[in-house]
Amino acid sequence: MAPRKEKAEKVSVNDQVDMVLNYLRKQNRPYSATDISANLHNKVTKAAAAKILKDLHEKNDIAGCQAGKQIVYHAIQSAEDSCTPEQLAEMDSRINELRTSTSALQAEAKTLRSTLSSLNNTLSTADLISSVQAFEAQRSSIQARLDTLKAGKVKNVTKKEREEIEKEWSKWKSAGGRRQEIAREMWHLVQDVLPDGTDEGEFRESLGLDD
Repeated sequence: MAPRKEKAEKVSVNDQVDMVLNYLRKQNRPYSATDISANLHNKVTKAAAAKILKDLHEKNDIAGCQAGKQIVYHAIQSAEDSCTPEQLAEMDSRINELRTSTSALQAEAKTLRSTLSSLNNTLSTADLISSVQAFEAQRSSIQARLDTLKAGKVKNVTKKEREEIEKEWSKWKSAGGRRQEIAREMWHLVQDVLPDGTDEGEFRESLGLDD
C-alpha cells in the first residue's frame, strides 16, 4: 500500500501576503509568481501568489515590470537604505585603501615566493648537518693543537737558533743567485757556437742549466 501524502499545512490569506512580501524584501531581487510559489515550497499556490503580487503592486507596496510573457516583482527600495554622498565617499576611500593594501600584499607575497625559491636551492638540512659536523671536527683539531701549544709541549725556537737559520738561508739564497748568473753567462757562450737546427731546450736540459 502506497504511503499517504502528508497534507500541506494550511496558511491563512493574511499570512500568505506577509510571506510573499517578506520574501521579496529579504531576497531583494525580482521574482515571478511561479518562482515565489516554488521557493516557498507551495505554501502559497501559483494562483494565490499571482493575485497577492498583483494586489501588492496596485497598493505600491512592491514594484513590478513586464519580462517577456510574465510579470516580475521586487521590493521597493527605501530611501533610508540609500547612501549619502559622504557615505559613498567614505566607501570609495575604503576601496582605494583596500586596493593599495592588496597591491602591497601581492608584492610581499612575490618577495616571499622568491625567498622561498632561493632557500629551496640552497643546502638541504642533511647537507647543513654534515657541514656543521665537519666544522666541529675541524674546530676540535685546532683546539687540540692550541691546547698542546698552551701546555708548552712544543719546543720553542730560541732567538739564537732563529738567527742561525736566517743566516744559513741568506747564504744559500746568495749562492743560488750566483749560480743562476753563471748559468745565464754560460748559456750565452754556448748559444753562439750551437749548430743550426739544434733544439735549444733539449740542449739546456742536457747541460743541467735549468736544475
